[in-house]
Amino acid sequence: EKRMESGKRSLRIRNVLLRQCLSEFLCSFIVIMFGCAALAQMKTSRGAKGQPMSVNMAFSAGIMVAMYLGRDISGAHLNPALSLSFCVVGSLSWSKLLPYCLSQVLGAYVASALVFLMYYEAIMDFSGGVLAVYGPNETASIFATYPSSFMSHRGSFLDQVVATGMMMLSYLPLADPQNSPASRDLLPLLVGVMFLGVSCSMSSNCGGGVNPARDLGPRLFMLFAGWGTEVFTCYNYWFWVPIVAPMLGALLGSGVYALFIHWHLPGAGQDEPDDALVLTNLSNSGERRSTNVSSNGEDMAQIRLD
Repeated sequence: EKRMESGKRSLRIRNVLLRQCLSEFLCSFIVIMFGCAALAQMKTSRGAKGQPMSVNMAFSAGIMVAMYLGRDISGAHLNPALSLSFCVVGSLSWSKLLPYCLSQVLGAYVASALVFLMYYEAIMDFSGGVLAVYGPNETASIFATYPSSFMSHRGSFLDQVVATGMMMLSYLPLADPQNSPASRDLLPLLVGVMFLGVSCSMSSNCGGGVNPARDLGPRLFMLFAGWGTEVFTCYNYWFWVPIVAPMLGALLGSGVYALFIHWHLPGAGQDEPDDALVLTNLSNSGERRSTNVSSNGEDMAQIRLD
């Protein structure tokens, strides 16, 4: 037992930012493993072993598991758009934005590589050995999102802004202590259900990415794995839409919630000292403290919308 305790102490990462980044890496890895593996099953079996609903459920389950896994270390943001929103409202230090985002993208990249290895034989059998972005035997959609053939850049951008905004607008009241919040233990489950609703209703146009890391990480993997530069040039360089639009959508969703709901809740007046939206799950530390700064220097989860 003493050896075990000594080993735990020696292996414990003391740098706060590093362990938060590792948490974001692992949590993003989990989400992409669940979701892209489900996409691989559906695609390579030509629908015999999966349907769009099963894919939506897999991504939602992955989000739930990831939030339970990393909420007490990094807050399990999973999404650069969320991290950006939290920086804007003061919940996350701006100095942590880039490390968080890179960790999320890297986690998605590594998960895509593992899914590719797991389903390599199925992908080769389905595609005839040709890794393509277009055509009936394309396999690029296993990993990244692409628009329907009738979608323009303008329509795609609106689609992703609205879907991400709805995701934020649906999440925030679940964690707002001034708005009958969900139990902390139930929050990841409810967020998973919420994401399932968003993905079931707003994913047919562009794949429902609403997460720049979920799209960019796998797309970078495909660039080096055999699909080539076409993963970025296809559909008239569409790739930037699922990166930029969710960022704007998350900011708009947070702003709409603050303007229409949070600022009008009881106890949310500007003259009251506790006018803050406390998000105990999606924090920059995830640790529950009675003060704003914990003993190890990590900030308490707090998003200010006043």
